[in-house]
Amino acid sequence: MIYARNPDYLPMNAAAPLPPDLYRADQVRAMDRHAIDDLGIPGIELMRRAGRAAFAELRRRWPDVRTVSVLCGAGNNGGDGYVVAKLALEAGMDARAYPVAPPDRLQGDAQTAYRDYREAGGSVLDFIPADFEGAEILVDGLLGTGLDREVSGPYAALIEAVNRYRGGVLALDIPSGLNADTGSVMGLAVRAHATISFIGLKRGLFTGDGPDHAGEVIFDSLETPAKVQKSQPASARLLPAWRCPLPRRPRNSHKGLFGHVLLLGGEQGYSGAIRLAAEAAARVGAGLVSIATRPEHAGLINLTRPELMSHGIDDPADLQPLLERAGVLAVGPGLGRTPWSRAMLDVALASALPLVVDADALNLLAESPVRRDDWVLTPHPGEAAKLLGWDSRRIQHDRFAAVTELQRRYGGGVVLKGCGSLIQGPEGPPQVCRQGNPGMATGGMGDVLTGVIAALLAQGLDISEAARAGVALHAAAGDLATGEGGERGLLAADLMPALRRLVNA
Repeated sequence: MIYARNPDYLPMNAAAPLPPDLYRADQVRAMDRHAIDDLGIPGIELMRRAGRAAFAELRRRWPDVRTVSVLCGAGNNGGDGYVVAKLALEAGMDARAYPVAPPDRLQGDAQTAYRDYREAGGSVLDFIPADFEGAEILVDGLLGTGLDREVSGPYAALIEAVNRYRGGVLALDIPSGLNADTGSVMGLAVRAHATISFIGLKRGLFTGDGPDHAGEVIFDSLETPAKVQKSQPASARLLPAWRCPLPRRPRNSHKGLFGHVLLLGGEQGYSGAIRLAAEAAARVGAGLVSIATRPEHAGLINLTRPELMSHGIDDPADLQPLLERAGVLAVGPGLGRTPWSRAMLDVALASALPLVVDADALNLLAESPVRRDDWVLTPHPGEAAKLLGWDSRRIQHDRFAAVTELQRRYGGGVVLKGCGSLIQGPEGPPQVCRQGNPGMATGGMGDVLTGVIAALLAQGLDISEAARAGVALHAAAGDLATGEGGERGLLAADLMPALRRLVNA
């Protein structure tokens, strides 16, 4: 088995690595069929392996448990649950099975697993929420990966009871009610402490609502050969944890070797955003960092960080000398949506320099869309909704579809920020970042990411590499900073020492 820890327990970047490839539910079902039909592994044998793997994980996490309640649905997920219940019974535990559907309606391998459990002396109980009071662990085998509509009826009542329960919860394959493809909750979903995923990792476990509901993710291939997983192309991949892609600097270095980033933004009252983005670019190693901002802000920025070359610009036409010296542009932090803001963005879009586009620059871009191959867009869900003409709920309902469509329409690299940030380049499937933590949900964090990506571009990474490495570095810095002081009260500026440490690791 392979494990990945929930950020409630350890920083995500401290987790043991999971297989990188992620799949849709239909792809994993195709892997099942390949193992059964082409490799000759009986379906009931795969189900028994799944039950054994889940029971072993239960014992690993809760070694002293004596009472286990298993919630069994009407499909193969319920069959896995009956295998777990049988193994708990054989281990001398007080095992209780709660069928949500009449067992006589079970079919195929699930019916066999149920019959094996009953023949071993297992009993089934009617669902009464108070019954959980005597349980130490709940096993969620209610709904599998085939869920395609909102949870209702007895399933909803059972999930509500599970989420009121204060003990440990282990989900089989996917927390019931969580969409395995998108990571969105289908009305209601189990909140598990751990989820053991079988055959192939489901991509919905790692973005949107997935991490909150899955808890610690464990993978078990059920002893199938690697060619089972390779029979399907990955529909997404886990972003590798931060590992510095930049080469060692030569002894005879000078600042001109490491790029010049020019950042445009900081409308009246928003000087902090451009200041954060610029310092992040400097801390990640850009040789020179310039700022073009409102004249009222230029001197103030230099008072607190004199290394940043801050220029007051009233007329965006005056940007030309700065553009001639820069190698990378970042536009958006604190930009605002005034005529000055629009004019600054227009100058940036007319430039041939590679771009990082964030914040209000994205909102303005949505009003007059253009497509480029040499930029990275970094929207949060609200900005993504404007860029696509969708609403934010639709973005969050299927973040994979959103990031793919953003890249198709706008080109370049796209980072859809949020829990399980997604990175989509011009080639290959999207990548999912499982690092980062809720402490980073605070003002200025996106500005820091803008500066990080811009600095990596300035130091020679291409658009896709800079987007991926920038997200990984930003998330790792957030985890490092959180580990030193906790999530609440984390400020964007707190990432600066961590960025410097990590980029030199």
